[in-house]
Amino acid sequence: MKKLSVGLIVSLVTMTSLAQSGTGNNTLLWKISGNGLEKPSYLFGTIHMLCADDAVLSKNMKKIIEDCDEVYFEVDMDNLFEMVGAMNKMKMKGDTTLKDLLTEEEYDKVKAYFDFKGSMLPFSMLETYKPMLAASTLQEGAMPCDNTAMMEQVIMQEAKIYKKKINGMETMSYQAGVLDSIPYKLQAQQLLSYIETAGKDSIGDKQMEDMFKAYNNQDLQKLEELMIETDAGMAGFTDILLYHRNQNWVKKLKTLLPQKSILVAVGAGHLPGEKGVINLLRKEGYKVTPVENKLNLNREI
Repeated sequence: MKKLSVGLIVSLVTMTSLAQSGTGNNTLLWKISGNGLEKPSYLFGTIHMLCADDAVLSKNMKKIIEDCDEVYFEVDMDNLFEMVGAMNKMKMKGDTTLKDLLTEEEYDKVKAYFDFKGSMLPFSMLETYKPMLAASTLQEGAMPCDNTAMMEQVIMQEAKIYKKKINGMETMSYQAGVLDSIPYKLQAQQLLSYIETAGKDSIGDKQMEDMFKAYNNQDLQKLEELMIETDAGMAGFTDILLYHRNQNWVKKLKTLLPQKSILVAVGAGHLPGEKGVINLLRKEGYKVTPVENKLNLNREI
């Protein structure tokens, strides 16, 4: 699960960082133009959890937020009604619980770990959730800092200064439902593996460190390599978690981009590669070019 968490952090919302470089193709910020568009739109890669001190927006990013018409995240994070409505979708179907998926000894080990670590949600609720979602609540404890933040929240706060409308590329219910395609038993075993190796898996810790370093360096190619390298048996579900969603988003963007200038901020793992959003947009005839997203140590361009 330590390995799996690397891919999850850069791909799923339900679970950014100080950019030290941002020129050439080493950037998280991309301009979408051409193909008859009157105004450009922008694409930005996030990590859904990071150290709070690293959650900084570049000058160019702030200007884009100020000038764009609307901001799109993977899901509409400003829609409390939708969030509440998605709660039931987070649960496993058929009244399944972790106790049904693990041996008694394994279940006791997982329960003891959650009880020891603590969580915003009681274990009695979490054990009914799809195990990959339950695992995401443990990510904060695995971070190399005490205070964490979501880059999406930082962007949303900036967008609200200019009263920008917040939207989602997909619904939270859809996101939670995607995990029904991955066997609950496999998810439970990955959760157990994470707990059994927590604090002991030096390889997993190094992979996590490498992932944050790649993100800080805005190296999308390295991020893609790390996701492939650390699939932890989940390679058969990459289409479900990433590629099908990328295709759906590009299809939606084809209708949105001609209408207005938007900022699309989604997990950085969705951007690179042959089946990534950048390449899919280019195949549709759009010009997608890197935009400098550089910050110095004083967090100013």
